[in-house]
Formats: sequence, C-alpha cells, structure tokens
Amino acid sequence: MASLFRSPVFRQTTARVLRTSSQPLQRLQFQQIRRLSDETRKTIDGVLQTAPVVLFMKGTPEMPQCGFSRASVQILGLQGVDPTKFAAVNVLENDEVRQGIKEYSNWPTIPQLYVNKEFIGGCDILVSMHQSGELAELLEKEQVLAPPEETPEGGEKA
Repeated sequence: MASLFRSPVFRQTTARVLRTSSQPLQRLQFQQIRRLSDETRKTIDGVLQTAPVVLFMKGTPEMPQCGFSRASVQILGLQGVDPTKFAAVNVLENDEVRQGIKEYSNWPTIPQLYVNKEFIGGCDILVSMHQSGELAELLEKEQVLAPPEETPEGGEKA
C-alpha cells in the first residue's frame, strides 16, 4: 500500500485535487478530466471550415433555446454579419459536440463564437465587445459583414 502513495499516477492525481473546504481532507473534489475525442475534434474542425462566422448555440437562430444564445444571435444581426458567411450549430442535437466544444475552446459555457476559426468568446464577451465597438472592428477587419444595400436610385441605403 505504501508504494501506491509513491507512484507517479497517485502524485499526478493528487496534484489535481481541489480543496473546497478550509478543513483538510474533508469534501475533496477532483477536477473532471475528459479528453476530447479525435472524432469530435475532427467534427468541430470541419464545422469551423463551413463558414467564416460560426456560432455554437442552444437552438437555432430562428428558435434559440436559451437567452444567451438569443442575445448572441441578435448581436450578430445588429452588427450586420453576412448571412452567407454565417453558420450556427445547435449543440442540443449532439451531446458529443455540446461537451466537446467546451473542451475544444477551454470555455465552460455555450454559446461560443468563432470568427475565421478563432474562438472569440461567449455571450458575455460578445456583449462587452459589442458595447465597446471592438466587435464591429473585428467583423469589419475579418470581412464578414454584409455589403451595404443599395436603393433603386443607386445610392446606399442608410
């Protein structure tokens, strides 16, 4: 039994222990360690190649299933993201993708926005970037905004 406590596996495992109480050895919690499967990673990589702007969300843009997903879709609409450069993934349809995207980005919540395969953030980050003007700058720089509409007279629509 003493050799078990000297083993590298034991030392690595105990190094991951989080103490949730100030009293030693009471209510120990272990971090959940889950490896992203190669298949799920390939699926997510493939999805990120389908469009320059990808939103992993709960529900669809037409019928969001949570307020944060709804807010994220609304922000992207307000910013003028080109619908032909946008894809949404309903994570409620595939539990592997739902859990895997959190590991892929190392971000614990959904929705998650990617622009040109780069993770931008969740709803809170989008709101902050939208309010500061950073999101508009990023989307313009990445050339994912819809072209301005023209009126029949040839002028741009306001």
